[in-house]
Amino acid sequence: MATRIAAVHGVLAPHRHAQHEITDMIAAMCLPAGSDRTVLDRLHRGVLVDSRHMVLPLDRYARLGGFGAANDVFVKAATELGARAVRGALRAAGIGPADVDMLMFTSVTGLATPSIDARLVGRLGLRPDVKRLPVFGLGCVAGAAGIARVHDYLRGWPDQVAVLLSVELCSLTFQRDDASTANLIATGLFGDGAAAVVACGESRGGPVDGPVVLATRSHLYPGTERAMGWAIGGSGFRVVLDRSVPEVIRRHLADDVHGFLGEHGLKPKDVTAWVAHPGGPRILQTVTEVLGLPPEALDVTWRSLAEVGNLSSASVLHVLRDTLAGRRPPPGSPGLLLAMGPGFCSELVLLRW
Repeated sequence: MATRIAAVHGVLAPHRHAQHEITDMIAAMCLPAGSDRTVLDRLHRGVLVDSRHMVLPLDRYARLGGFGAANDVFVKAATELGARAVRGALRAAGIGPADVDMLMFTSVTGLATPSIDARLVGRLGLRPDVKRLPVFGLGCVAGAAGIARVHDYLRGWPDQVAVLLSVELCSLTFQRDDASTANLIATGLFGDGAAAVVACGESRGGPVDGPVVLATRSHLYPGTERAMGWAIGGSGFRVVLDRSVPEVIRRHLADDVHGFLGEHGLKPKDVTAWVAHPGGPRILQTVTEVLGLPPEALDVTWRSLAEVGNLSSASVLHVLRDTLAGRRPPPGSPGLLLAMGPGFCSELVLLRW
């Protein structure tokens, strides 16, 4: 059974800054006074991000009082951005809040109990019996994995409507007084935003202009648990980002993609649109190389990286929205949505435009 994507709506945090402004803030926050910032400047230029949106004004970050204060900001801002994203997606789909049967929420940049999805039910006018599924820990792969799991749900309930919501406030995880390469790369790469996807089961009536989810594939790579993730402590979420990640992708992704497409009688050359998570320049270059893609295949992803940075799980959903808003692939042709994240793992979603 196929799942129809009725709408995708993305929103961004309120404070937009050029990359050089954020670099100056990070230099003051993370580097010892008077130290050489050559490495920081090089790393921030190297991620090829022009601007990002952040949930707080730049001068607030140095004054955040640790994990508790940052998480308080997360709960309030995630609820507000999440409400905007879901409202926009439902409006675009022409579906009322009371028609939503399942709400899945994902984030890896803050914690809340009751979860953000629970805080949104009354605020958005969802039914009290709406099924909720908050998910934490998937990181950047969660946008793709979320669509896949919503598809799984709607295969069992083909007359229902499900909403996937991702909210990632990555700037709240930036570590003060941490000049490690991983932290400096993260502070140059990640931004703040949210996205919501409205999906309908195959039996659900009504006009839908979006793509159809045909199949999904998950793959966890054993022995790579330390390649990416968080080291969680008193200061909050300290990024783990190993230099081996591109090599893991080089070793595994091509076989995964070729095998997945082959099961459906397809090859990479048949895919008319690649909806890839903007993990960073080295990641995108590796994906392009191992899959043998033409240089323009990931143009939408590269543009998203430059304009807003990596929004963790929300990023691939923004790329999907931008793909739908641009020049549409030929009707009936296949597309592939893909993302990778902590585990280390990949998620593939086969689409039909």
